[in-house]
Amino acid sequence: MRVPTTAIRFEYDAPGGPSVLERRTVPLSPPGPGEVTVEMVCAGVSHVDAIIRRGDEPEWADEPFPRGSGSDFAGIVVAVGSGVTSLRPGAEVIGHVRTGAHATYLTVPASRLVPKPRILEWEAAGGLFLAGATALTILDELRIGSGDTIVVTAAAGGVGSLEVQIAKHWGAKVIGTCGARNFDYLRQLGITPVQYGEGIVERISRAAGGPVTAFIDNFGQDGEDIAEALGVSPARYRSSADRREVELRLLSEDPEDVAAGTSQLRRLARLAQDRAFRLLVSGVYATDDIVEAYEDLEKLHARGKIVVATHPVAAYRTLRARDLHEAMP
Repeated sequence: MRVPTTAIRFEYDAPGGPSVLERRTVPLSPPGPGEVTVEMVCAGVSHVDAIIRRGDEPEWADEPFPRGSGSDFAGIVVAVGSGVTSLRPGAEVIGHVRTGAHATYLTVPASRLVPKPRILEWEAAGGLFLAGATALTILDELRIGSGDTIVVTAAAGGVGSLEVQIAKHWGAKVIGTCGARNFDYLRQLGITPVQYGEGIVERISRAAGGPVTAFIDNFGQDGEDIAEALGVSPARYRSSADRREVELRLLSEDPEDVAAGTSQLRRLARLAQDRAFRLLVSGVYATDDIVEAYEDLEKLHARGKIVVATHPVAAYRTLRARDLHEAMP
C-alpha cells in the first residue's frame, strides 16, 4: 500500500464553537518502532470533545494549541513499524487517541488498536470507543449482573444506549428514562422506557415491580435525589460527574489509563461479536462537514452516535426520522 506523507487534520487554535475547527494539511510521520499508520474510515463525534474544544474542561487548560479533534476511530492499517507483529497492512482496526482522530491518516502506537470484528459496521466501529468504554467502565464499577434492577437516564443517548444493552446482556432488568419519542427505540432493545418529568419516582417504582438496585444518571438533573427516593445505595449510584471522570481517564496519556482503555475496547469488540449490543448511528457526515456534525450533536437530540466518514457513500443529505418527528405538530 502507498503511504502518503501528509494527512488532512481538523484543528483549532483557540477555544470556541464548532466553527473554530479548520481543515489543514499536516505532515504524516511514518510509523516508528511499535507504531502503525491507519487510514481513517470513520471517527466518532462526542460531547466531551465539544466540551474540551469550548474551553469548558479545566483539566485541558494547559493543553497546547493547535489542538486536534476526536478520540474514537476505525480504519485500515497501511503501514507498520518495527516490532509490530500483531497487525499487518490491510488489517481492519478500531482505535483510540487522546485527540486528533478527525483526520484522513493517523500514526499511533499499536497498543491503542484492536481488530475490528467483521460483524461491526464501519460507522458503529468508528464511534465505539469513548461511549462504549465509558459505559462498560461504569457498569463494571457498579458490578451489574443477574438479579439487578438498574435505572439508566438518557437511555437513548450514545453512552446510555450501550449501558442499557450491556446491562441487559448481563442479566439485569433495565429501565431507561427518556422522552416519549424514544419509547419505541428502547422497547425494541428490550428495555422498559419511563418518561421524564414530575412523578418519575412513582413511574420507575411501578416499572421496577420491586427494589431498584442501581442507578446511572447521564442526564445530570435530579438524579441523586431520584436514586435516593428509590432506595438505591450511594455505592451503586453514578452521576454525570462520575461519567465525566471516566471519560477524562479514557482520554489520559497515562500508560495505565491507555492500557485500560484498550482493554475495554477489546472487551467491547468481543461483546459486539456476541451481539450483546448494537450501536445506533443517528447521523453520518463527511469529514469535511465536521462543523455541521458538531452542530447536530449540540442540539442534544441524537439517538446513539454521530460519526464522520472519510469516504461516505453519498454526499447528499437525507431526512432523518427524528427530524420528521420533531417537525410534526
